[in-house]
Amino acid sequence: MTDLLEIKDLRVTFNLPEGKLEAVRGVDFRIRPGGTVALVGESGSGKSVISQAIMGILPKTAAITGGQILFADPLADGAVVDIAKIPPDSKEMRAIRGGRISIIFQEPMTALSPVHTVGNQIREALELHRAVRPEESEGIMLEMLQLVGFPDPAKTLKTYPFELSGGLRQRAVISMALVCRPALLIADEPTTALDVTIQAQILKLLQELRDALGMSVLMITHDLGVVANVAEDVVVMYHGEIMERGSLDQIFGAPEHPYLKALLRAVPRFDMEPGERLVPIREIKTGETIQQWAQRGNGARALPPKSDSAAPLLQVEHLTKRFSIRKSGLFGTGEKEQILAVDDVSFAVRRGECLGLVGESGCGKTTLSKMIMRALTPDNGSITFDDHGQPLDLLSLKGAELIKFRQRIQFMFQDPFSSLNPRMSVFEIISEPLLIHGIGNAEERAHMVEELMGLVGLDRRHLRRYPHSFSGGQRQRIGIARALALKPELLICDEPVSALDVSIQAQILNLLKDLQSALGLTYIFISHNLAVVDYIADRIAVMCRGRLVELAPRDLLFKNPTHPYTKALLAAVPEPDPNHRLDLTALMQGRASDPATWPEPYRVDGSRELAMIHLKDGHYVRAWAKPAPATVEV
Repeated sequence: MTDLLEIKDLRVTFNLPEGKLEAVRGVDFRIRPGGTVALVGESGSGKSVISQAIMGILPKTAAITGGQILFADPLADGAVVDIAKIPPDSKEMRAIRGGRISIIFQEPMTALSPVHTVGNQIREALELHRAVRPEESEGIMLEMLQLVGFPDPAKTLKTYPFELSGGLRQRAVISMALVCRPALLIADEPTTALDVTIQAQILKLLQELRDALGMSVLMITHDLGVVANVAEDVVVMYHGEIMERGSLDQIFGAPEHPYLKALLRAVPRFDMEPGERLVPIREIKTGETIQQWAQRGNGARALPPKSDSAAPLLQVEHLTKRFSIRKSGLFGTGEKEQILAVDDVSFAVRRGECLGLVGESGCGKTTLSKMIMRALTPDNGSITFDDHGQPLDLLSLKGAELIKFRQRIQFMFQDPFSSLNPRMSVFEIISEPLLIHGIGNAEERAHMVEELMGLVGLDRRHLRRYPHSFSGGQRQRIGIARALALKPELLICDEPVSALDVSIQAQILNLLKDLQSALGLTYIFISHNLAVVDYIADRIAVMCRGRLVELAPRDLLFKNPTHPYTKALLAAVPEPDPNHRLDLTALMQGRASDPATWPEPYRVDGSRELAMIHLKDGHYVRAWAKPAPATVEV
């Protein structure tokens, strides 16, 4: 056997109360020594079930009912064992699991124990599988932490997971997985929860570690951009079966199966034609419901008439917000430290447009949106709303005035599951805003909720169901219906598609565009994925470390990114094209978001005052002087 791992006709069945469910049906593929195979498909396709079968960690309700998982262990001179026949709790399987085959899970925070230091958790993995003395283990751990890019490995050993950023937590998980030098690393959606710049660094890190340690990688993902950057061979799955498999060039250059072609059409790309739509695998059918909803009052406020006011719908000027945190002290007796979350941000949102707000986690996007919603009070600055020709100072609203105004700005949350109350039915969730604001009687509210379900393409017969019985995309549509219940003028969308598969993402993005067009909605669309923002936004504002660093119409920003941070973000978006791979050098080795490392005239070092400078045609960049003409010409 020349392959490291070969899966033959694998079948995995779940024994559920309602009957048997075959989650994996006759899967065949192989992984070569030192190779990288990408397992691609939507949620529920069986990708993670295969990884659990390989690791011997299937749930108690599941069992391997057929096939083989043949592993040729290099440490045993290539002797082949069938993992499918080894009892999961046996000593033989425990030696393979973690020692010869390791796994990186999707969410680094839940994969790490919050009550143990990073050092203790890596040491546990090491001592379980290798006979090393305590003095040796310290050196091995420090070497591994240095290998995965920790700036201070000795300090990291004493650090708790909650003290690390998302990217560093994922590096800690990688250290745990690789400290025993496994022959095969399974990476199960290792970058889904990360910013694009951190994702690019993790992907490059995995490639470097694969080459340095001579291991193989099984990359499980639904992101075709990630696949195009890391894989050599690709296996495409749907509903537990393989639809297509082949080399990277075959899969992207000459896709054969309709499902694979549909997946490729659903991915947002930078080179899309004006007016071109994403093509989801399953389109949301709303029919004439959108127009009916726009025209009918049903006891609620009718949608506002088109305004002739030249003033922007929302004007934000010089917003600043600081948070105080305690540096140390078990009982909060330590010194206070000021964190500048939003620093002198100004922008305007025109009525009927979509303003994309882009930046990494922690850059201040959500804090800014909370101040617009009046969930937080800024330290300085003003927020003005155009009340059809009359400027309205949002920061002066109090009590009943503020409650009444909240109907006009609504919010869409990132996680479609945690933002819905699991104890409330869909009917209760969507009708709650109507009930709170005293809109309509019970009969009118019931009719409005039914219309809202049709508006977002959900079956009205499912109103009595609870959130857990819906898919991620359906839950996000419930969130959209709830946000639209009060017929708002401005909808703030906070990373609404980051947790969704590419096809479901395409559904939601198309739905938002249709709703905007039909209902005259205005959006602030928050995201860290520039390809998504490029598809839906009219203008784009880029934030970094609490500051607005660039603002421009969508086409200008992508043709001529001027600020070094914007260039780094663009360079970090993985495209579903093997001929356009990521260039990590443009990311300045992770220093792209450090204002002190930016070149002049963009550098923030306290020596000069920076401002938003107009280049041309509504293109602004934060600098202390206008950049050279060669930088700003298209």
